[in-house]
Amino acid sequence: MIQVRIHGRGGQGVVTSAELIAIAAFKNGLYAQAFPYFGVERSGAPIQAFVRLSEQAITIREHVYEPDIIIIQDATLLESVDVLSGAKKSTKIIINTSQASDEIAQKIKTEKIQSFIPDAKSIHTVDATKIALEILGKNIMNTTILGVFAKFTGKINLDSLKKAIIEKLSHKGDKITAANIAAAEKAYNQ
Repeated sequence: MIQVRIHGRGGQGVVTSAELIAIAAFKNGLYAQAFPYFGVERSGAPIQAFVRLSEQAITIREHVYEPDIIIIQDATLLESVDVLSGAKKSTKIIINTSQASDEIAQKIKTEKIQSFIPDAKSIHTVDATKIALEILGKNIMNTTILGVFAKFTGKINLDSLKKAIIEKLSHKGDKITAANIAAAEKAYNQ
């Protein structure tokens, strides 16, 4: 079983990210479970969502405490939330930032801002905000960062992600759906 924890802020599409991963995994023939964790937080407050992917039925119904993959949609959370809590040496980390992986690893090590100190090889950075602003015209980078998730982890493929985006976002119209697919593709191919 692969366990994913997604960190972001209210309004950044964290819950939708989890749902899109689960839908894409299901389209790849996997069992999937996605659920959020937040209370009455306002827009901009830190929130989490969780995803589990497996070839067998998933019976666990708890938060993800030891993630195999962590997605951080807002790098400022590194300074205020222990987003790496429960991470292992094998945990892969995807961060929305303009900084390079080795810069992020050094920052975490130097400032001791997290309970786990990853090495740069386990971190993949992408400026998903820049891609989202360029293609979508707004800072909602969840589909963008999922393009990186597909490429970096191999747990879902780009085709299943595109189908998931169509299924989840088609009610918003063809233009928005196509733009989200384009943003995911650009991040995947970068």
